Amino acid sequence: MKLRKGDFVQVMKGKDAGKKGRILRVYPQKDKALVEGVNFVKRHTKPGRVDRQGGIIQKEAPIALPGLSYFCLKCNHTTRVGFKFIGENKIRYCKKCGELIESSQGK
Repeated sequence: MKLRKGDFVQVMKGKDAGKKGRILRVYPQKDKALVEGVNFVKRHTKPGRVDRQGGIIQKEAPIALPGLSYFCLKCNHTTRVGFKFIGENKIRYCKKCGELIESSQGK
């Protein structure tokens, strides 16, 4: 996958187009990602044992990966992600400026 947890992305399609944020979680089977501060939905909850008070909770919902684009902080633009082999390691890089993308997962 080209986008991973911790990447800074910009939303390109939908009601939140133009908003930027970090990826909190990726769902590869559903082809979606949870982006910080983007795609808020309101959830009506009943009172339970954990939450004594019910009500309307606002939280982030997953957004489709094809609607997201990697945002390079060095060149300050959205860009595509490429792969290079450096020795035995496969490393991601920005196709506009050539900056290597640090993996937040340590793989």
